[in-house]
Amino acid sequence: MLAEIITIGDEILIGQITDTNSPWIAIELNKIGISVYQITSISDEKNHILSALKEAVQRADIIIITGGLGPTNDDITKITLTEYFEDELVLNEEVEHQIKQMFEKINYPFTDINRMQAFVPSKCMVLKNDFGTAPGMWFNSDKKVIISLPGIPTEMKGLMSVSVLPKLQKEFDLPFIIHKTISTYGMGESMLADLIKDWENQLPNFIKLAYLPNFGKVRLRLSAKGADFKMLLKDVQNQVNQLIPIIKHIYIGEETDTIEADLANYFTKNKLTLSVAESVTGGNIAKMITSIPGASQYFKGGLIVYSQESKENILNINPELIDKYSTVSKEVAESMALEVQKLLKSDYAIATTGNAGPTTELNSKEVGQVFIAVATPKNLIVEEFNFGNSREKTIQRASNKAFEMLRKEILKNNENSL
Repeated sequence: MLAEIITIGDEILIGQITDTNSPWIAIELNKIGISVYQITSISDEKNHILSALKEAVQRADIIIITGGLGPTNDDITKITLTEYFEDELVLNEEVEHQIKQMFEKINYPFTDINRMQAFVPSKCMVLKNDFGTAPGMWFNSDKKVIISLPGIPTEMKGLMSVSVLPKLQKEFDLPFIIHKTISTYGMGESMLADLIKDWENQLPNFIKLAYLPNFGKVRLRLSAKGADFKMLLKDVQNQVNQLIPIIKHIYIGEETDTIEADLANYFTKNKLTLSVAESVTGGNIAKMITSIPGASQYFKGGLIVYSQESKENILNINPELIDKYSTVSKEVAESMALEVQKLLKSDYAIATTGNAGPTTELNSKEVGQVFIAVATPKNLIVEEFNFGNSREKTIQRASNKAFEMLRKEILKNNENSL
């Protein structure tokens, strides 16, 4: 069973808003065994909508449309669907009564424009909207289902949860679809693929593998589809059990586990503390740490020492060290880690300094050049990297690499600690 999602709205196409409806719908459909074949965003234009519908019914069994159901002239989805089905609009008194009641509760006048929302195509099944004024519409046509929903996320989600998903499950014999995701760090996609190629080649044909790379991390997603839910779970877990020993040196965990969550668990469990001194990463490492609940139990805090003055005046970096080696250097990164470790009295510390770009400003180092230092209770390490000329990429990759270095040092000193 395949579905296509069509989002309607010029505001999406000009980048004024981000389409959050489609990902949410896709996740919920997947949960009940419906695969999304395509997601399309189109303009508020009649011929564009008609063309998208005609193409979608050639590809998918279920088409879900969001947007264009408001009361103003630029909302043309309902009128266009009426034309598509060679239908006419009729007044639905139940919807009219519901809208009137809603307006009475908020002491808002009920106008002719609002009344127009109670007109629906005669061939549709009306989906009652308890979350707004525009009803959803369900059409059956030549063994295809076309569903039109409001674009406002709260209204769309309410209608999907209360009406659409239960009805789809009732009307169709749907398979089960399950996913299991393995998180890895510190190895690129191509190297990882080479490492696990023998394991991947023996996967049964009902289990698919996807690589999901992201700045120094790669997630491996196993997806399986079938009629027996318990058997699918068992088969996928068997494959995971075979995979983990192959990737144990880069394995973080399953599903949404991250390296920072792994470290948070280690620091909390062992009652150890961490601090950070950030220049090039600009607070991103601290943000990633504090996004995990319970960070206050182990995270002493962080300093964003972006300028040379703040490095000298707040973190007490020796000006002569900076004059000799520059702010972007191995020596300054080492000093930053040691100073923040001492200042905040933490067991471990991370420091970053580098050039995120697009210019190098006060130093001669290349754009993308970064030094990361990690201070532990026993030693101090520093590594040099070049993450390229993308500012965003440099900041995120440097943040991820800092966690990776910290984790490696912990494993080196205590192999069974993580």
